Amino acid sequence: MRGYLGRTGLSLVFLGLFVQAADAGCKEGPAPAVDWSNCNKQLLQLDGSDLTGANLEGAFLSGTGLTSVRLAKANMQRSELVRTSLKQADLTGANLEKSLSSRADFQGATLKGARLVKAEFLRVSFDGADLTGADLSDGEFSRNSFVKANLSGANLSGAMLQRGNFKDATLAGASFKRTYLYWTRFEGADLSQAVDLTQTQLNMSCGDAQTKLPAGLTMPTNWPCGAD
Repeated sequence: MRGYLGRTGLSLVFLGLFVQAADAGCKEGPAPAVDWSNCNKQLLQLDGSDLTGANLEGAFLSGTGLTSVRLAKANMQRSELVRTSLKQADLTGANLEKSLSSRADFQGATLKGARLVKAEFLRVSFDGADLTGADLSDGEFSRNSFVKANLSGANLSGAMLQRGNFKDATLAGASFKRTYLYWTRFEGADLSQAVDLTQTQLNMSCGDAQTKLPAGLTMPTNWPCGAD
């Protein structure tokens, strides 16, 4: 019994030291490679900060101002970004896999090569953002806006893009394999070089006479769609 209690006490000591170390990390100020994993960083003003390579896995960032923040190569897996402002932020190569967001603002942000696999984003704005080569596969992006965004070479396979807005977006080389496009709006978008896009997908989407289609696909009879 004495040996058992000794081991238990030692385990509690190590647990206490771990919790203290984690708390200390959460108290650090914004800096490159900072470790804020699982930290509560909600409702802060961090505009313009340098968080390059930061570990934000599981961090709570809802309502936080991250406008023009440098987040290149940051680990943001499973982070929470509800109503977070990331306008003009640099998220080049950032990992947002399985992150959760609603009504966040990524307008004009750079997400080249970013990973958003299985992310769940509702009513998020990517207007004017650069998502060249980004991976959005198997993600949920219902009612997201990608107006005038650059998605050249983006992987949209298996993504749920229902009621999204891609008006005037660039989609050269973007993969639409198994992508769900119910009432997705492509008015003025150039789909002529999109990959794996089918007539069935187009028939459930929306576009207009200015929408450019891949060879072999035709403008659906229900285009242009009415107001959503």
